[in-house]
Amino acid sequence: MSDPTTSVIDDLREESEALDRLVAGLSAPSWALATPAPGWTVAHQIAHLAWTDRSALLAVTDADGFRALVEKALAAPASFVDEGAEEDAGRPPADLLGRWREGRTALDEALRAAPPGARFPWYGPPMSAASMATARLMETWAHGQDVADALGVVRPPTDRLRHVAWLGVRTRDFAYGVHGLTPPADPFRVELQAPSGDSWTYGPEDAPQRVTGPALDFCLLVTQRAHRADLALRADGPDADRWLDIAQAFAGPPGTGRTPKGEAR
Repeated sequence: MSDPTTSVIDDLREESEALDRLVAGLSAPSWALATPAPGWTVAHQIAHLAWTDRSALLAVTDADGFRALVEKALAAPASFVDEGAEEDAGRPPADLLGRWREGRTALDEALRAAPPGARFPWYGPPMSAASMATARLMETWAHGQDVADALGVVRPPTDRLRHVAWLGVRTRDFAYGVHGLTPPADPFRVELQAPSGDSWTYGPEDAPQRVTGPALDFCLLVTQRAHRADLALRADGPDADRWLDIAQAFAGPPGTGRTPKGEAR
């Protein structure tokens, strides 16, 4: 049986390499293209990933140094993420790309070397190596979607999305909480069609509250890269229906999400 920690780290590396291939040959003007995130260019998206990879590396290798970073975040919660992206976005593209590659390679090595059972500090609860890699894969895929949208590129979905889907299911109660709502007491049933044609299922088979649809659409929803109205997801039950309006797999305050296609923000 394969090691699940190694498997998700391998998938994180492949997801990063896929995004790298998308941006490596871009002209300087393309790096300056606006993405769906207000105020963020393609360069900002890659700079954010580079910055967050370095933060994760610090969490894995230097807990005291990471705690100092958390203190900075708490001092400026509304601007901390934007400032991290802005820090490197103005670099020449080759320098930014090299910085991102260097940081993610170092993180890959640190996660693989982590002792079994180790947990590392983060902006929320401590995380295992597998959880850290899963969160990084989710962010890499989601910000890669922003880049793809800016470039007008349609990325073929892969079964690496299973990690994003799993995180989306696991963060159900978190999504309710950040909206000031009490999570439902009972688990939901989630049934998704994987890009490979497999079926990914979560929760009791007889749960009355259900969400069904393509895994890609579910991942776009929980990362707030598409509006629910533009996705082929079905909710059965009022609680499941409410969840699809607020689902959020990423940390932080409630996201603003995307507007439906054809509507201006």
